[in-house]
Amino acid sequence: MEIVQIVGLGFVVTLLILIIKRQKPELAVQLSITLASIIFLMVLSKLSVVLNLFRDLAEKAQISQMYLNTILKIIGIAYITEFGAQVCRDAGEGAVAGKIEFAGKILVMIMAIPIIALVLDTIVRLLP
Repeated sequence: MEIVQIVGLGFVVTLLILIIKRQKPELAVQLSITLASIIFLMVLSKLSVVLNLFRDLAEKAQISQMYLNTILKIIGIAYITEFGAQVCRDAGEGAVAGKIEFAGKILVMIMAIPIIALVLDTIVRLLP
């Protein structure tokens, strides 16, 4: 299982970071960022399966590709934002992490406008 590999790699790198942090804190941060990148790339390759499933379900439900793409972009923004913020927090940069999270929230809100408009339009049409 890949999660066992990821967790095992995480434990090994965490132990290395704890050992190195006292003498070379900048190297510890670089190790943490490298691990984060490796984990991101490991799970990124699995995303195509999920995306294909969403596309098939949307096609069967006759949902416009535009709305599906928007929802997938919103999910992507949320995950990437969280990932980036956690990497910054691991590096001791909580303020930068907060700014990344703020930017992610604004981008999600902007991306959601067409979906919100569709929902409101549907509600207005249902009202007598």
